[in-house]
Amino acid sequence: MGLNEKPVSTLHEKASYDLADFEVPNGREEAWRFTPLSRLKGLHNGKAAPGGQVAAHVRAPEGVQAEWVGRDDSRVGAAYVPADRVSAQAYASFDKALVVSVPKEAELSEAIWIDVKGNGGEGAAYGHVVVEVGPMAQATLVIEHSGSAVYADNVEFVVGEGATLKVVSLQEWDDDAVHVSHHHARLAKDATFRGFAVTLGGDLVRLSPSVAYTAPGGDADLSGVYFVDAGQHLEHRLLVDHSQPNCRSNVDYRGALQGEAAHAVWIGDVVIRAEAEGTDTYELNRNLILTDGARADSVPNLEILTGEVAGAGHASASGRLDDEHIFYLQARGIPYEEARRLVVRGFLGQLVEKIEVEEIRERVLAAVEAELSR
Repeated sequence: MGLNEKPVSTLHEKASYDLADFEVPNGREEAWRFTPLSRLKGLHNGKAAPGGQVAAHVRAPEGVQAEWVGRDDSRVGAAYVPADRVSAQAYASFDKALVVSVPKEAELSEAIWIDVKGNGGEGAAYGHVVVEVGPMAQATLVIEHSGSAVYADNVEFVVGEGATLKVVSLQEWDDDAVHVSHHHARLAKDATFRGFAVTLGGDLVRLSPSVAYTAPGGDADLSGVYFVDAGQHLEHRLLVDHSQPNCRSNVDYRGALQGEAAHAVWIGDVVIRAEAEGTDTYELNRNLILTDGARADSVPNLEILTGEVAGAGHASASGRLDDEHIFYLQARGIPYEEARRLVVRGFLGQLVEKIEVEEIRERVLAAVEAELSR
């Protein structure tokens, strides 16, 4: 399979399974200009030697099938074509793919868990996951990342007609980890997708969630929370491709940054093609900069190719703690550090409360508290 001739948009002009179709990035390209290539450990230029040790374990409720398959399995790569060189490198390099299948009309009483653990080792590791949700089924998935690794992977979410899939992805890597990942959701008629990314750990994490619609009525909600410490680079690059009429999308990502050279990058690309009449979309990114030396880059892009939309908008804001909020709390006898915690907890907590898996929600809130206590 070679180069995909049809560009998604002027923002995303190339997609291919073939690594040779992507030039090695030099950092001047729009897609790579914010990413410190020297910290990718060779994932972008083919110099990352294999040998990294990353293991994935699955816990699935009864009725859910989880299996490891070869790349010749027809389900692998059916929903997503790699859109940059690291993604293509991961597609060319994984050994076995994990395929998780939820049967039609199933309503799972508990979440599916995929635990991805990095165990160090010299070199890089690669992965591929496919999650299929049958028509009218409802499922919740948690993907956890932890440990030490240099890791690139692709994850395909295939959501059937009238089905609902809720995904929580946690990036809680050790301080030395490098992770570059693409999460792609393909929605059938009247399908619902809820994706929530929590990115806290790692030296460099670059996560690219994307959504595509195959029929009218699709509904996607992409949310994320990140907390960036000194020296960390945490990057989220989103693409919502509205190519069908009467579909909806909503994006809301929030981050807090503290420490010298803490760097957050958020890119939000929404494309409304000419045939996507009746689209309703909105995207928002907000960053709270807690100390000097931290930097947040936020770039929302909205490309509209039809005049017949139900709604389309975007907003982005990065700033420091509101002195009035802090003063208000201090005037009521709350010490500065506690006031600071309350403001940040409220800022991020509004989103965290959307996580329906109680265990994960409590862990994320505890992790934010730990960050604020540093």
